[in-house]
Amino acid sequence: MKRILLSILLLTGTIFALEWAKDMDSALAMAKKEHKPLMVMVEGEHCRWCKKMKGRTLTDEAVEKRLEKFVLVKVMRENGNAMAVLPPIQGVPTIFFMKEDKAVLEEIVGYFNIEDFLSYIDDVEKKIK
Repeated sequence: MKRILLSILLLTGTIFALEWAKDMDSALAMAKKEHKPLMVMVEGEHCRWCKKMKGRTLTDEAVEKRLEKFVLVKVMRENGNAMAVLPPIQGVPTIFFMKEDKAVLEEIVGYFNIEDFLSYIDDVEKKIK
């Protein structure tokens, strides 16, 4: 019984898992091709708040569903090439919601719970329309 339950949980996790672009260049190309906005998450290698954001907020089913409308990419702040394309950051995690032409729609810094993050997505979607 435990194996069945574990299998179901693992399968469910892979069904709703977000699909992240491999780098900033491919994310920008995909955004232009699909005419979608981007969500860029800048994280640090040892950032515990980044891990919480990815492990709690971004794995929520409601958040994942809302983020299907975006091209997603994670960038390490230590990656100079990727950071050169982005505005300066104050800390990590920093999330940029951007148009396909790199114009920033919204910038948020820090960890956000599910409810607050969904509120930011609402704000971004209003700016897109």
